[in-house]
Amino acid sequence: MATPTRQPAPKPGILDIAAYVPGKSNAPAGVKLHKLSSNETSLGPSPHVHQAIAAAAQHLEIYPDGQATALKTAIADRFGLNRANIVCGNGSDELLTLLAQTYLHEGTEGIFTEHGFLLHKTAIQATGAKAVMAPELDAHVDVDAILDRVTERTRIVYVTNPGNPTGTYIPFDAIRRLHAGLPGNVILVLDAAYAEYVRRNDYEAGLELVATTSNVVMTRTFSKIHGLASLRVGWMYAPANIVDAVERIRSPFNLNTLAIAAAAAAMADSSHVEKSIEHNSAWLARLTTAFTQMGLKVSPSVTNFVLIHFPETGSKTAEKADAYLSARGFILRRVTAYGFPNAMRMTIGSQEANEGVIAALQEFMSQ
Repeated sequence: MATPTRQPAPKPGILDIAAYVPGKSNAPAGVKLHKLSSNETSLGPSPHVHQAIAAAAQHLEIYPDGQATALKTAIADRFGLNRANIVCGNGSDELLTLLAQTYLHEGTEGIFTEHGFLLHKTAIQATGAKAVMAPELDAHVDVDAILDRVTERTRIVYVTNPGNPTGTYIPFDAIRRLHAGLPGNVILVLDAAYAEYVRRNDYEAGLELVATTSNVVMTRTFSKIHGLASLRVGWMYAPANIVDAVERIRSPFNLNTLAIAAAAAAMADSSHVEKSIEHNSAWLARLTTAFTQMGLKVSPSVTNFVLIHFPETGSKTAEKADAYLSARGFILRRVTAYGFPNAMRMTIGSQEANEGVIAALQEFMSQ
């Protein structure tokens, strides 16, 4: 009798994690592509970035600075922060995952919100901890729903603010109330990937709360407004006790030399950031108005994307709209995995792309 074939088995829970499915990134042959599915900036990075990369590329045989000193200095100078409280990562994804790996294990729990960034749930599950979902209220983070799900086993709470894919936000008073309701041994992680785009007086990314507590962390990214998505750079601001713990498991050279140089240059170019904000603000208002006038619902966004909801009845579904737009080269993002089976997320793109989507959706809705 043949011996049954044996193979390695992942630890319990790993195969329960849904594999990440990226948005589409191609158009039919002969059709110009307008990729509006990943919230990338249409203005690209600061022109200083290319110069910084060229200079850094002169010595690729040398290991990168494991502490990303130049980048931490640029961030600290820009925001007036203590450099010792900054940790840089291979995208904010790495930092969100490192926090889970540092503080979660089997028998503990982590909380994520219903329509929050999918990685939060994955990061929790990968540690063997229980992932607890807190419902949102009309596509907004619900502080009371989170607090109702805190138990003696809770160790971490992830909050995306502003939200992705919703584009909504909750004011900082609500964040403070959430923090006040958490036990001191629970870390509140504020994922603020889109903070630079927000123009609301009652919004804060979380820097002050981090500086005055021992259990709040804020994460940011260079993939959005700074236009460095391909280089994978993120950073977090955290209390000294959390920085010390995370640094013990962070890979020594998690950021490459080109990424460090590019991100430092991008952080220093505030005029390019302002240019991106102005472009975004103008088109955010125009797109929201245009889609609303078509009879579509648009979640109130403060980010560089809009969440477009299609009618619950009739033939004008998100699935059909996706096919219609894709055939014309406009690639938006279906967000079924985020709990919105009949909605699409559109990145604010170039003038050509934005006007093209408006025209195409008008055609689609009028048929």
